[in-house]
Amino acid sequence: MEPVAVDGGTAAALLAALRERGWTVATAESLTGGQVAARLVDVPGASRALRGGVVAYATDAKAEVLGVDATLLAAHGAVHPEVARQMAERVRPLLRADVGLSTTGVAGPEQQDGNSPGTVHVAVATPAGTVVRTLALTGDRAAIRTATCDAVLREALAAVSAAPAGEDPGTPGAATALWRS
Repeated sequence: MEPVAVDGGTAAALLAALRERGWTVATAESLTGGQVAARLVDVPGASRALRGGVVAYATDAKAEVLGVDATLLAAHGAVHPEVARQMAERVRPLLRADVGLSTTGVAGPEQQDGNSPGTVHVAVATPAGTVVRTLALTGDRAAIRTATCDAVLREALAAVSAAPAGEDPGTPGAATALWRS
């Protein structure tokens, strides 16, 4: 059954799909700085599915708080699809959630670690697996951050909606990697 958004928004539809399955969600955000969690919190009744969020803006915070591999961060920096995958997968057990969402990238205006503004990676970790999407966004800093929130919420809605209702979420964090670009 397709979830129907009460207010027409993706965040509301995602929360409805999560509640239908008895699942919870947590966010691990970098360039969006908490905007994904804020979008979810804007929906009445969000507390029935949202466990919380981590804003790990600094590279070392990604390792120290979320447990992202420090060797990976040293070799590739924070703007990398594997970093997004690890953020989404590791926020699940950290906040005891069934689904983890993550955002990492460059909002601009300067490059970061050799990546141009608009280079973004989002990930969604569910009991069925992890999807990572690489985006090449355009616009100013605010537009890139907004488009990133939109993208991770759409990806999460698709992933959660694809899972059968009533599926046992299993152990948070026990996901496998599925790559999409």
